Amino acid sequence: MAAAPRVVAELGRPETADETAARKAASSAAYRSSKTFRNLLVALGVILAIVAVIVAIVPRGSLPDPEPADVAASAAAASEAVGQPLLVPAVPGDWRANSARLEGTSMWRVVYAPPEGFVRVAQGLGASPTWVSETLGGLAPTGSVTIDGVVWDEYTIPSAAQTAAISYALATDAGADTVLIYGATDAETAAVAAAGVTDQIRDLREENP
Repeated sequence: MAAAPRVVAELGRPETADETAARKAASSAAYRSSKTFRNLLVALGVILAIVAVIVAIVPRGSLPDPEPADVAASAAAASEAVGQPLLVPAVPGDWRANSARLEGTSMWRVVYAPPEGFVRVAQGLGASPTWVSETLGGLAPTGSVTIDGVVWDEYTIPSAAQTAAISYALATDAGADTVLIYGATDAETAAVAAAGVTDQIRDLREENP
């Protein structure tokens, strides 16, 4: 004898063939969805484990600082290109030279990192009378100062007028060229850089009086 159709409590009657098929299909879909979700969790766990291994084996720490610029060697090479001597400042040993290069064919510039701030020593090659003002954003001298017998125009730059964080500058002629010392620095530090090019400025003045 065939078994009587099962009475479904929610329906209060036996399922029809279509309802049975729909219930089985829904159950299968729910199972597949659950299995897919579990597989996704397993895959995510594997990825996280791989990342953890990579992080563990890759060396960590800060990148080493680049080598300081060789100012003398760079100046010698650039001098050949422009056909004239270029400044090689004599600065304290704890001043790091970050760069030393020609900017186009009209300026030689060395950038130093003293213990605080930064100092640029720039040599404007055949610079125009407005070169310093243009480089400093249109500022005018605020006074003058004599360092090792060389008279420099002095620029004390208030924070409201600072351009590219420049807070102080010195400028003087060097024959046909102009020397500009400027940066995020103070008068004392800039004077050290100025003293480091005194003899070379005098030589340039003698060569081009």
